[in-house]
Amino acid sequence: MELSAFSNRLRKNHRHWRKWAGRREITCYRLYDRDIPEFPLAIDWYEDQVHAQIFARKGVEPLSEETERQIGASICDVLDISENQLAFKTRQRQRGLAQYEKTGEKSRPCLVHEGGLQFEVDLHSYLDTGLFLDHRNTRTMVRERAKGRRMLNLFAYTGSFSVYAAAGGALATTSVDLSNTYQAWTGRNLALNDFTGSKHELVREDVFTYLDRAVRERRMFGIIVLDPPSFSNSKKMLDTLDVQRDHQRLIEACLQLLTPNGELYFSTNRRRFKLDQHLADRTACEEITRQTLPEDFKRHTMHRCWIFRQS
Repeated sequence: MELSAFSNRLRKNHRHWRKWAGRREITCYRLYDRDIPEFPLAIDWYEDQVHAQIFARKGVEPLSEETERQIGASICDVLDISENQLAFKTRQRQRGLAQYEKTGEKSRPCLVHEGGLQFEVDLHSYLDTGLFLDHRNTRTMVRERAKGRRMLNLFAYTGSFSVYAAAGGALATTSVDLSNTYQAWTGRNLALNDFTGSKHELVREDVFTYLDRAVRERRMFGIIVLDPPSFSNSKKMLDTLDVQRDHQRLIEACLQLLTPNGELYFSTNRRRFKLDQHLADRTACEEITRQTLPEDFKRHTMHRCWIFRQS
């Protein structure tokens, strides 16, 4: 298919989503999501910068360097940006923490805004940017329910859920992640929004270890966010993590930490994920994927999400 077809689709999408985002005061959003099979890209607008990634497809020859160069030039032309404003990556299917690994590009952190809050993103140094745009609605839900509650953020990544909970009036936040890099990033995101001090705790620890200890110590939280990677074999972990195999153990441990009327948000982007039937049959379990997926991410379902309520 001709490159002009891709350019025309991107131009049309840009007009539509720019108006859509403007009406909602959204400044970071998805513009293009593999709309044309021959051009398997996801393109996201981060205020005055653009993040584009080509998805490698099994059994399909990768695009040539010349084609990638032409696509990059087309993106810059259609969106009226310079080459320096475009981060352009090829994305293989990732396992474990590979999605968080460095690309080898020089770090160029910048600030973006969402929901009246500030976040540090880096469109160049890592495969992911530091802010998962497909969870925009989920973060809003957490903020709306956080007031007067203690919040636990597991596999916290860069702490965006913790920031939203703090903005919603959470009594305290605890962000658990095994990475020093991402815990430092979480700290910066909290500080950017004036959420500092001992009530915003950063715990660098394996999540399974933390949960075992928290259950023993009878810690209690009114709201918990559990958004694990699909798979991880990090050397820092005591064991591997497979979200399909391990989600029941993780969820049941979290439920032991919930206060009466507390809420657990569990999300995964694992393809073909199936929630354990015992958990699905709980009366207090509800799939909320439809509510959590923003309009700009509905072409391809990026995640599934459930809420578990404690009676």
